[in-house]
Amino acid sequence: MKKDILSLLPEELEADFAALGQPKYRAGQVFRWLVRGVRDFDGMSDLPKSLREKLKEEYFLHEPKVLSKQVSQIDGTIKYLWELKDGNAVETVVMSYQHGNTVCISSQVGCRQGCAFCASTIGGLVRCLEPSEMLDEVLFSQLDSGKPISNIVLMGIGEPLDNFDNVMRFLELVNHPKGMNIGMRHVSLSTCGLIERFDELADRDLQLTLSVSLHAPDDETRSKIMPANRGRGVGPLIEACKKYYRRTGRRISFEYAMIDGVNDTEYHAKLLARHARAVCAHVNLIPLNHVEERQFKPSTPGHMKAFIKILEDAGVNVTVRRKLGGDVDASCGQLRRKMQTGNNRSINR
Repeated sequence: MKKDILSLLPEELEADFAALGQPKYRAGQVFRWLVRGVRDFDGMSDLPKSLREKLKEEYFLHEPKVLSKQVSQIDGTIKYLWELKDGNAVETVVMSYQHGNTVCISSQVGCRQGCAFCASTIGGLVRCLEPSEMLDEVLFSQLDSGKPISNIVLMGIGEPLDNFDNVMRFLELVNHPKGMNIGMRHVSLSTCGLIERFDELADRDLQLTLSVSLHAPDDETRSKIMPANRGRGVGPLIEACKKYYRRTGRRISFEYAMIDGVNDTEYHAKLLARHARAVCAHVNLIPLNHVEERQFKPSTPGHMKAFIKILEDAGVNVTVRRKLGGDVDASCGQLRRKMQTGNNRSINR
C-alpha cells in the first residue's frame, strides 16, 4: 500500500529514504518540492529518474482541484471549494486583516456534531481529512490567491477534536521550520466542546488558541441547538476550560453565534458573563449567517447592543466578529451544500 508522503515529517522522510538506500539530502530535496506545491514526482527535476520512479512505487501524491472560487466584491474574501482525491469536497476561506492573511480550513468532510444552525453538519460526517489534505488547504490557498498566509483557524467544516491525531500531525507539519513555519500562536482551533480531548491537547502544550463554540450558556438551550452538549453539559465544559487555562496559561475564546429569540436574552447574557469571568475567557459574538435549510435568524441590532452592554458591564472582554465574505457563501458548509444540492438536482433530472 502506497504511503502518503505529504503527511510525513522531514525526519520521517529521511528515515524512509535511508531504508531505500538513498542519501539523507535526497529527502530534503523532496520535502522542498512538496512545500512549493509540486504534486508530481516527475516535476522534481533535481532527482535522478530512477529515484522518481521508485517514489511513484512507494508513495502517492494528489493535488486538490478548485471546484469553485468566489471572491467577495466587498472585502476581497476568497472562498474555495476543493475537490479531494476521492471526489469529496471541502471549503477553505482566505480573509485579509491589517495583521495579515488568515486561512480558515476544514478538518473533516461533513460533520457528525449536528449543530442545528450550521450547514456543515447537514448530511452528517463523510470522513476525516488526512494531515496532507489540511496542509494542502493552507498551501494551495496561498499559492492560488497570491496572499501569504500568516494565521490559521480550524473553524471550517468538521470538528477538529473529532479528528484529533490527524489534526495534531497537520499542526506539526505546518509549524515545521523546514515547511510553512507558521507559529502555533498564530493558530486557533475551534471545538464544540469535546472535553474528553482537552487534557490530551493541554499535554501537548502547543500554545495555540482554543476557541470553544459555546453558543448557549445553559444546558436547556445548548442541548437544543448543539447535540454535543448532551452527555457532557455546560457545567463540565466550563470546568474543563478552567483546567485547560490553568495548565496552559492560554486564554480561551468563547464563540457565540447570536440567534434571534434563542440565545440572545438578558438571562443568557448574564449567565454567559458569569462563565466568561470564571474562565477569564474572551467572548467573540458572531452575527448568525442565514442557512437556507435552517429556520434560525440573526439577532436584531437592538438585541445585539443590549447583549454586549450586559457583558461589558460585567467586565467581560467582548468583540463582535466582523462579517466577511457575505456575498460569497463564506459561512461554513454553504458552498459545499450548494454543490451537493446541484448534483442531486442534476441526478433527479
